[in-house]
Amino acid sequence: METRRKKPLRFGVNEYRLPTPTKFRRLGDGLLLASTIIGTTNIDSPLLATVVIVCGTVGKFLTNFFSQ
Repeated sequence: METRRKKPLRFGVNEYRLPTPTKFRRLGDGLLLASTIIGTTNIDSPLLATVVIVCGTVGKFLTNFFSQ
């Protein structure tokens, strides 16, 4: 019986154009969704809402640098 070796997880600028693994793509989508929901609900400070949304967007963007 042949065993399959897992491909190593890589991170870098050159990995941006390659497909993102499903678990990281879901993580990034979850970060973006959660930050958007939190940022657009009843937050009294516009600065805090902006920071939350920017953090979620940056998190989503960074997950695109992972590939297998």
